[in-house]
Amino acid sequence: MTPTESADSHRPPAVVAGEAAARRAETTQELNVDPNAAAFFDIDNTIVRGASLFHLARGLAKRKFFTMGDVGSFAWKQAKFRVAGREDTDDIASVIDAALSFVAGHEVEEVVSLGDEIFDERIEDKLYAQTIELTRTHLRAGQRVWLVSAAPVEMASLIARKLELTGALGTVSEIADGVYTGKLAGAPLHGPAKAEAVRALAERENLDLTLCSAYSDSSNDIPMLSLVGQPVAINPDAKLRRHAKAMGWHIHDYRTGRKAARIGVPSALVVGAAAGVAAGVVSSRRRK
Repeated sequence: MTPTESADSHRPPAVVAGEAAARRAETTQELNVDPNAAAFFDIDNTIVRGASLFHLARGLAKRKFFTMGDVGSFAWKQAKFRVAGREDTDDIASVIDAALSFVAGHEVEEVVSLGDEIFDERIEDKLYAQTIELTRTHLRAGQRVWLVSAAPVEMASLIARKLELTGALGTVSEIADGVYTGKLAGAPLHGPAKAEAVRALAERENLDLTLCSAYSDSSNDIPMLSLVGQPVAINPDAKLRRHAKAMGWHIHDYRTGRKAARIGVPSALVVGAAAGVAAGVVSSRRRK
């Protein structure tokens, strides 16, 4: 165990994960920017209909990297979370353990290559045009726009690049010589860890959070939304809608009728999808 690992073991996993995400955040474009303000967007059910990693997993299953049964398992555990309104610790632990075993030994370049291909194939047509326009409004105002997601940072960064946004904060896995070690840096970037990541990035970039905006669909992101001066609920779950109304936050719902009912896998991703389809991202079962 390195001195850093020893020190991290005594700190909250959410803090470790948030700081790791901020360190890994890379800017994908140069702008004449407002030095003090930025906008932070969750991805799933905020920018993308459903869970981006579930779409990615389906693409990988099509390529026979793992089975549709595995995809169904991810979806079922996330659906249980949606119905129960709470995380199932056993499900989360089992998916994380499986994901980490899949990740170990696979190259980062494979993640980026597969993710790029599957974004064009399965994710691009599931974007919420209205939310994308919100990102453009911030960019036109000279503000940086960051994605903040429980998805692996490689996936989140790929989506940021595709959408020509500033960059992304995501779940960080340990990498050695371009290969995943099978360990996470602290914890998945979920719930409180997102808030820690935004706080750490704001410190790095000298942002004034009271001048910043944040957007999400999930009550799990209330800690992140509460950090900024302009929090906005997008396609909110019931708990976030109630909280947003009580706090006087703006609410936008771009779902209508049956489309809203069919949104599918929850944006929370729960920790399971963050780590879980990281299994898919790095192809759990490489083609022979």
